[in-house]
Amino acid sequence: MAVVVLGIAGGTGSGKTTVARAIVDRIGRSRVAYLEHDSYYRDLRNLDLAARREVNFDHPGAFDTDLLIEHVMALKAGHAVETPVYSYTESLRLPHTERIEPRTLVIVEGILVLENTRLRDLMDVKIFVDTADDVRLMRRLRRDTHERGRAMEHVLGQYEATVRPMHLTFVMPSMRYADVVIPRGGRNRVAIEMVADGLLKRLRLSDEPT
Repeated sequence: MAVVVLGIAGGTGSGKTTVARAIVDRIGRSRVAYLEHDSYYRDLRNLDLAARREVNFDHPGAFDTDLLIEHVMALKAGHAVETPVYSYTESLRLPHTERIEPRTLVIVEGILVLENTRLRDLMDVKIFVDTADDVRLMRRLRRDTHERGRAMEHVLGQYEATVRPMHLTFVMPSMRYADVVIPRGGRNRVAIEMVADGLLKRLRLSDEPT
């Protein structure tokens, strides 16, 4: 089975997940293995909750990217993997894992998936989702307060102290590695459909006997 690996990067709140889910719907869920870089945050149970809240989660060192690379390689080789399950409210890995079966399309999504050379080299197609900074900040604020139990002051302070600097230092520079840049995130239906149609064509070609 020939496997196509798609990387989807972009800043926090850019609409990466919306783009990824739209592509999954277009390709068909039964054909996609979906890996989120956020699931691979390092386990911080050696720190108390207050200390965990102060960790720079937007720096490449916050992720166990080596494990993600192992999992992508395993899926490409036709093997199932057990991915971590991460609690955003507690900033901890949960004791159980999620089994991901090998599929013809592997999607790897996260703010820094194009930053790491070894991970990037495993990708056949690389996408960067580009959205205006003010829109991204509003989405981040809404998500972290409503879904992750964070105080607004903490979210804004974190954005100023780490999120924005890391975006400028690591995330935006990785855009130069993208094959396709999608502006306006999940609202850009035309770009998403073009990418999905290209992937479908590529998958059909990979299914043909050589």
